[in-house]
Amino acid sequence: MKEATRQAFGKALAEAAARDPRIIALDADLAPATKTDETKKAVPAQFLQTGIAEANMVGIAAGLAVSGLKPFASSFAMFLAGRAYEQVRNSIAYPGLDVKLCATHAGITVGEDGGSHQCVEDIGLMRMLPGMMVLQPADSVEAAAMVRYLAGVPGPAYLRLSRAAVESVFDDAYEFVPGELRQVRPGRSIAFVASGVMVRECVDAAQRLESAGIDGAVYNLSTIKPLNKARLDEIVNAYDLVYVAEEHLKAGGIWSAVMETVDAPQKVKSIAIEDRFGQSGSVAALMEEYGLSAAAIENRVLEDQRASLAMGIEQIAMAGIRRA
Repeated sequence: MKEATRQAFGKALAEAAARDPRIIALDADLAPATKTDETKKAVPAQFLQTGIAEANMVGIAAGLAVSGLKPFASSFAMFLAGRAYEQVRNSIAYPGLDVKLCATHAGITVGEDGGSHQCVEDIGLMRMLPGMMVLQPADSVEAAAMVRYLAGVPGPAYLRLSRAAVESVFDDAYEFVPGELRQVRPGRSIAFVASGVMVRECVDAAQRLESAGIDGAVYNLSTIKPLNKARLDEIVNAYDLVYVAEEHLKAGGIWSAVMETVDAPQKVKSIAIEDRFGQSGSVAALMEEYGLSAAAIENRVLEDQRASLAMGIEQIAMAGIRRA
């Protein structure tokens, strides 16, 4: 099944609201796009349209949380993480309120809307906030499972969702476990630790690499904060090389967080967006342009393998010269 994580979020939130009258969906004039209109249809009294005023929406969500309700505030990542950042910091994260921030249209897979709407720095902004949980699903199945999880736990959280449809990674029996790095493809040569839409790209890349004799494992990192250090160290120690793949800027993103956490950061490489804003284009063209497509990942790994082999040959030659 191919479905956008924002679609699954909308359905799951409506179902959660129907079960729990304390859940309130808030939107900033983007309900058909963020899919919070599903809650409006199912339980109109638990939907609040704040208009084009994201900062106000976050403040209202804080007030609802103080009143004992469970607000889920949603907008595009560019507006929720960017425009309303001060309010998220001071009104949600600082007091540690039970508000779930559900950001759709994250990353370059927004497509033709272009760089102004492609938020590629939101993970960095959100993971820096003390006490803020940061989650990103690999597919629609995991997105729905995350909503069910968030509806039952207290505290602030940022849920990062995509506009583009992705092929399913998990089946309907999947259950979200916070902090888990589930292996979605076995392998022995190298490992990909991927998040969001990059999980499927890495699975496809690993399949392509088989013809070159490279057996790549893929792990789904869906809990970006807090990171599971013990599990990450276990994965890094099990492979000669680990690639962290993310649809986000390299600086401040998941690779940065992993490098700050693991005991052997020298074994970790980054597949991410390098110090660039997004631009308008089709999803496929953008993923290729920014080195995030399965084909681009395959080429990157093969180039690294060739460079490593060349370095090894040079080291052997130099050792021979020294002995002579």
